[in-house]
Amino acid sequence: MYSFTVNGKLVETEKEVSLLRFLRDDLKLKSIKDGCSQGACGTCTIIIDGKATRACVMTTKRAQGMNIVSVEGLSDFEKEVFVYAFGSKGAVQCGFCIPGMVMSGKALIDRNPNPTEDEIKEAIKGNICRCTGYKKIIEGIDLAAQILRGDKKIDEELEKGDDFGVGSNAFRIDVRDKVLGIGEYVDDMELENMLHASAVRTKYPRARILDIDASEALALEGVVAVYMAEDVPNNKVGHIQQDWDVMISKGDITRFMGDAICIVVAESEEILKKAKALVKVEYEVLEPVRNIDEAKAENAPKVHPNGNLCQSRHVKRGDAKEAIANSKYTITETFDTPFTEHAFLEPECAIALPYKDGVKVYSTDQSVFDTRKEIAIMFGWDPEKVVVENKLVGGGFGGKEDVSVQHIAALCAYKLGRTVKAKFTRDESLAFHPKRHAMHGIFTLGCDENGIFTGLDCDIYFDTGAYASLCGPVLERACTHAVGPYCYQNHDIRGYGYYTNNPPAGAFRGFGVCQSEFALESIIDLLAEKVGISPWEIRYRNAIEPGKVLPNGQIADCSTALKETLEAVKDAYEANYPNVGLACAMKNAGVGVGLPDTGRAKLIVNDGVIEIYCGASDIGQGCATIFIQMAAETLNLPKSKFKNMGCNSELDPDSGTTSGSRQTLISGEAIRRVSLELKKDLDAADGDLDKLNGKDYYAEYFEPTDKLGADVPFPKSHVAYGFATHLVVLDDDGKVKKVYAAHDSGKVVNPISIQGQIEGGVLMSLGYALTEDFKLQDCVPKSKFGTLGLMRATDIPEIEAIYVEKEELLGVAYGSKGIGEIATIPTAPAVQNAYYKRDGKLRPKLPMDDTYYSNKKKK
Repeated sequence: MYSFTVNGKLVETEKEVSLLRFLRDDLKLKSIKDGCSQGACGTCTIIIDGKATRACVMTTKRAQGMNIVSVEGLSDFEKEVFVYAFGSKGAVQCGFCIPGMVMSGKALIDRNPNPTEDEIKEAIKGNICRCTGYKKIIEGIDLAAQILRGDKKIDEELEKGDDFGVGSNAFRIDVRDKVLGIGEYVDDMELENMLHASAVRTKYPRARILDIDASEALALEGVVAVYMAEDVPNNKVGHIQQDWDVMISKGDITRFMGDAICIVVAESEEILKKAKALVKVEYEVLEPVRNIDEAKAENAPKVHPNGNLCQSRHVKRGDAKEAIANSKYTITETFDTPFTEHAFLEPECAIALPYKDGVKVYSTDQSVFDTRKEIAIMFGWDPEKVVVENKLVGGGFGGKEDVSVQHIAALCAYKLGRTVKAKFTRDESLAFHPKRHAMHGIFTLGCDENGIFTGLDCDIYFDTGAYASLCGPVLERACTHAVGPYCYQNHDIRGYGYYTNNPPAGAFRGFGVCQSEFALESIIDLLAEKVGISPWEIRYRNAIEPGKVLPNGQIADCSTALKETLEAVKDAYEANYPNVGLACAMKNAGVGVGLPDTGRAKLIVNDGVIEIYCGASDIGQGCATIFIQMAAETLNLPKSKFKNMGCNSELDPDSGTTSGSRQTLISGEAIRRVSLELKKDLDAADGDLDKLNGKDYYAEYFEPTDKLGADVPFPKSHVAYGFATHLVVLDDDGKVKKVYAAHDSGKVVNPISIQGQIEGGVLMSLGYALTEDFKLQDCVPKSKFGTLGLMRATDIPEIEAIYVEKEELLGVAYGSKGIGEIATIPTAPAVQNAYYKRDGKLRPKLPMDDTYYSNKKKK
């Protein structure tokens, strides 16, 4: 018998298990999150005998006699302090890391009531945050310390949000639930009579399945079923191309290490683990297709029946060949960027149950309607038979656009007529979900004697891994944005996405543009050197501005502010020269290129409160709060008069996927329009909401765009573009000292939110440039969460987020644009350019060699 104190109460147990599992499963302390179970992420941080400790590395036996505190055990005052401090500073995005951050902060403040910034960084260095860039969390802990020692007080009015319109420092609506750990992620749910399901996955990236023997697993008491490919009505899913096998059939060939051979369903997770080990699979191991070159080879094994070319794109305008031939200066360079892991803190999890004549799925994803579609494809059903509801989503960054566990849970629940939970371990997550595409690119850029760009020619090769995922759209965006945010009209860009036996690649923050812009922006500095002008000057001379024509033929709209972002960093550029690197970027807001992209919203007045229904997933970017801000602005009502109803495919209108930096603009405009409809009745009712009880309102927003290659003089590819300039400053040792991130994102809806988005994007891009490495050996992932090279709080430089707001803005969504993706694009090339300025050595491969960071790692 082991005994210890938890939140002031003596607890006894005979179980010798992970303390994480005991606290979550037996004591139901759901603030303690399971991010990796490997001691690497810090989401399960608790305080043991005054010290911040990861619960997953402690056992009940080792905890004997110890005093344990979780968020649930904080005093009421401490809870209010951390809610206020984290909310007012914008420290909360997806929220999955936040209870662990709170406990690390609490442990620090208990022993040191007046910590320095460096001491706070040190205290949370064991806690990963993938959303915020840490700066806002550090500020939140510092403010909590000030309040707890009596130097500052809680402003109780801030959370109430009477001033909650567009442009206000809005206290996010989900802060309290996320800080206190009372908001539900799917893994926190416990439903009655729930089974557990998990897949037995292949041991080899490419192998023929000769035999599957599940007899011993089925004989184990507590095992309910084992399903194989023949049990699936339609054994294919896929976000756009339905090429992804739900399970690999006997006699067929696996395509990557995440392929499922069979699905085991059991009464408990313990039985499930034992049963999976009893399934015997006989393989004929085959040579894998490891990379793009092997995939292109004439006699290469076919990963899919139609060959290894998954998708191609050709983006052309003018005559690039002639323009480059007549250029005064040209540069040709080759670039290689790697697969990158999203490393969101919440692993994939879903719970499904029989519902009406179909299934209902509780999910963590980026679009309940896309998840519904893929599940319906697997069943061969009308989509309405599938209902998908998002719980809190612990980060995505593109990595939760494809189904992962949702369809598995749905299949088992429907067949068994019972509730079924399916979740990934962190290693399964790393092996399965699509990554950022690895790129091999050859870029040629020309300019005249004054540095004015004349033409671009390039070949872009993507490794899309075993399945298509979003290869086509990501490749397309890489090609269309390879030209950069500049004024020239000659380009010839050829893009190819190849299947290999690597993990699939798909959407990742930046959506292909991180790869192509890294190449372009690195070349621009080389051209500036040839011309004899500064990197800042060459960009300013070429920068797009309102009324001028982008390389894709679209006329830049009135809100375009690239030059203003360059001007915003000019003084810092000159003050820190030559230890600086500069890069610009543009990124679409909205799906565009002729595809349907509609924002939809519904309002219902219920007991004097306006309920907002909009099928737009909030994955931490804060759209649920922004929608209330836009409605509050339109109706001139306080936050208390609104309730966001979450994201449920049965109740909400489909407002599209959380991708393409689209929700603030596209869905936000739908919110504004439906609010205007309600306002007509509210004005007629003399502002008395109670008179409108039971009434509902609906609106949608759609602005057509032109297809890629449309034969029109000035095609409109996207509803809007955001623009940015990032400036990286190195210290004398070659370490990144400061990043200035200047952004044109139209009207800033929530200033504290945009700062955190920018800071998080910058840090993610710094990792991409310098430290992150998703290791593969013969197509087999070799990385653990703790070896991905994610930057921690002690690694961050000073980040100064600068946002440019022009007088003249777009006439939709109060002039706002998305910020989520563009924030992570320009930093990596700016880092490369800073190092090039330092020693004259181009670093065309990521993560970069011969830097402060790579040299430190070698030591």
